[in-house]
Amino acid sequence: MLKRLDITAFLYPLISLAVLVLVWHVSIEIFTIPDYLLPPPASVFSALYHGLISGELWPHIATTLGETLSGYAIGCGLAVFMGALLAESRTFERFFYPLLIGLQAMPKVALGPIILVWFGFGMASKVVLVALVCFFPLFVNTVNGIKRTDPELLDACRAFSASRLYLLLHVKLPAASGEIFSGLQIGVSLALIGAVVGEFLSAQQGLGYLIASASVSMSLATMFSGVLLLAAIGLTGSLIMRAIHRRVVFWEARSEKARR
Repeated sequence: MLKRLDITAFLYPLISLAVLVLVWHVSIEIFTIPDYLLPPPASVFSALYHGLISGELWPHIATTLGETLSGYAIGCGLAVFMGALLAESRTFERFFYPLLIGLQAMPKVALGPIILVWFGFGMASKVVLVALVCFFPLFVNTVNGIKRTDPELLDACRAFSASRLYLLLHVKLPAASGEIFSGLQIGVSLALIGAVVGEFLSAQQGLGYLIASASVSMSLATMFSGVLLLAAIGLTGSLIMRAIHRRVVFWEARSEKARR
């Protein structure tokens, strides 16, 4: 039964993808859409294949992955740490929470040129932008998850003289883990957006740089191949984080099976 479910989990999206590609190809044939507006699927997949085989695309993929993973790790680590600190400290909340909310309301893309001036035109500025974009969804989820911990469970632990640190590490964070992983999954797609925006602003390598440079020469097949690679990276990252979520927060999967 498990193998059948795993097969269908991959089969259904592949069928949807095949139908989408077929509609794409048929639409070009029926409406005679020129290549400079919408390239046929064969041209896109050919550009993608030759770029991977020749090795031209791998440096761009490696650069975008490095920026995304570095910024994601830094932003998510800071988000969990500061979220736990704010949820546990009333003083920290009073002094810094309004400032963090104001910073969250700012469009992160508008901060891109400032970040470039501060951190330069290399990889550091992209990592900072990715970390900033990933920070706030996970920060808010961490604060809300910790504050929603069952008070009766906390009282029961306090009755056995549990310390504040013990309650945070062994009760509150596990109780908030579902919301934390939801923020981590949101952060995967946002991290890619931050990396690509940074590469649009200034870069010498990366998938965002590849798409931007291909737009100058109007090479739509190359642009589409870059977009497909970004979609594949985002999908892979989301699936990995979802699998980790199921493994770490295993009691949620058990409760879903019990409800079924």
